[in-house]
Amino acid sequence: MGKGGKGEAAPAAVAGEGENMAAWLVAKDTLKIMPFKLPPLGPYDVRVRMKAVGICGSDVHYLKEPMVIGHECAGIIEEVGGGVKHLAVGDRVALEPGISCWRCRHCKGGRYNLCDDMKFFATPPYHGSLADQIVHPGDLCFKLPDNVSLEEGAMCEPLSVGVHACRRADVGAEKNVLIMGAGPIGLVTMLSARAFGAPRIVIADVDEHRLSVAKSLGADAAVKVSTSTEDLAGEIELIQAAMGGDIDVSLDCAGFSKTMSTALEATRPGGRVCLVGMGHNEMTVPLTSAAIREVDVVGIFRYKDTWPLCLDFLRSGKIDVKPLITHRFGFSQGEVEEAFEVSARGRDAIKVMFNL
Repeated sequence: MGKGGKGEAAPAAVAGEGENMAAWLVAKDTLKIMPFKLPPLGPYDVRVRMKAVGICGSDVHYLKEPMVIGHECAGIIEEVGGGVKHLAVGDRVALEPGISCWRCRHCKGGRYNLCDDMKFFATPPYHGSLADQIVHPGDLCFKLPDNVSLEEGAMCEPLSVGVHACRRADVGAEKNVLIMGAGPIGLVTMLSARAFGAPRIVIADVDEHRLSVAKSLGADAAVKVSTSTEDLAGEIELIQAAMGGDIDVSLDCAGFSKTMSTALEATRPGGRVCLVGMGHNEMTVPLTSAAIREVDVVGIFRYKDTWPLCLDFLRSGKIDVKPLITHRFGFSQGEVEEAFEVSARGRDAIKVMFNL
């Protein structure tokens, strides 16, 4: 695929000379590098040679049929359709992975991330981008500034989640921010909140190593919490003390009943809570308590119109995502398997990146 195209049956794992190869999820926890036939290049499409593809935790969650995985990506333009005027062969680009219909009320209203007919990399039945080459709409490919690397370009995808969350939560220069969860999304959300001007940021997590990473990236305070709801009241006091003032905005980047309860209870009256993570599909949370304090609750789904701002943050140095890339692998069968094992283990792995 590229272009959001639906997949065909997985081919036999035999590579021909110069054949386009991709990483296919063929069974639960089973990845194979196999040939991947590209669709024809349309007039507004580009063919991109992938150079950097990051691993996301969702990459191996879906399996309805064999599928090419990957959606955090950047590469180099190798061919452009006749209608593409803003890109040329040789341009380095970051790819926004979702292709919306542009006809529904959500798209027409500017909230194309909510499109019911979204074709999104590595979301069944649409193939992803961990391949030698893909075909993608040119208007979803964003030219990288000269001082932004291809790896940083691939990081625009997770960074977009943090940027969109900060927009939805109205983070700004007068808003103290609490972030629940110091995983990859929590960390990019923290970096985004700082770029949006948040004067003080407190981050909470169950893992000491992740908290130490957050501190090294600029968190003003880090609070270790537990998974037990019995500790909730005491932990809220610790978090509020660490903030040293009102918590104006809380961003729950974990998405569990306890983390959302903490965010709702810790946030000041009249503040805002944004649910970013999707740990639990259903939660039991103190919503009435939040309602009578007029704490606004919003959510996010992916992102919209974020790539230009992400690239500007990277170009200007307001955000540095390079420390988040902890592991790098090439594109061979053995390295693909090892990379996903490293990512799944967690530990000191934040963002695992393929260099193709």
